[in-house]
Amino acid sequence: MSTAVKPSGPTPSGATVGDLLRKWRQHRRLSQLDLSIQADISTRHLSFVETGRSVPSREMVLHLAEQLDLPLRERNQLLIAAGYAPIYAERALDTTPLSAVRDAVRQVLTGHEPYPALAVDRYWNIVDGNTALAVLTEGVAAELLGPPANALRIALHPGGMAPRIANLAEWRGHLLARLRREVEHTADPQLAALYDELIELPCDDPTPAGEHSPAGAVVVPLRFRHPDGELAFFSTVTTFGTALDVTVAELAIEAFFPADAATVKILRGESG
Repeated sequence: MSTAVKPSGPTPSGATVGDLLRKWRQHRRLSQLDLSIQADISTRHLSFVETGRSVPSREMVLHLAEQLDLPLRERNQLLIAAGYAPIYAERALDTTPLSAVRDAVRQVLTGHEPYPALAVDRYWNIVDGNTALAVLTEGVAAELLGPPANALRIALHPGGMAPRIANLAEWRGHLLARLRREVEHTADPQLAALYDELIELPCDDPTPAGEHSPAGAVVVPLRFRHPDGELAFFSTVTTFGTALDVTVAELAIEAFFPADAATVKILRGESG
């Protein structure tokens, strides 16, 4: 039986700005009083906005969206529902306006070699990767690598990396927990559907996630079986903190670092 996270946030189709604000406030588990204090407005005014008795200004819509910590995509939806034009562009990564961003991503990825690194979009689809990523994707079924190649599906699918991940239960638990947090934050039904799919994938190791890691462990490692020996990685995630474009705001770079000296030697091609 599936235990997928179902999005409790707003569905913008046909909804008024008041409807969306109320649903997002409830999704963030805030009362009207909580949000009014946080936003420094009266509870009466917030109530009027939510019920449609008051039309919020463009500035008020953006202010409330900021207080609710909404992603840029959802802020645009609020603006549209309130009758205003969206202010955050959404351009494809391969377009001219995003060339500097694209170059920066490529610089980070290539600069991380000989260790694996990849860039993913909001839905964990791979938009770029360095040559060292082949260490992790070698042997992955071709249908999983075809566009749009999804990093989480590649990691956890039996035809993907899963059979070569030595600590699959632990790594699976880590990835699903990250995805669950994103579903809860964005209330995105496509992410929820991805979670629903991935949690149903088989895992031969029944040990509960977290029980593999010794007490005092610093990070959750990825332990990967390689012909030259087991590789151990930890990862970092980089995002664009000042993004004003939806595509850029949803972009993330995940870089894998060697967690032990043996992994360094194997990936650098050092002998002995």
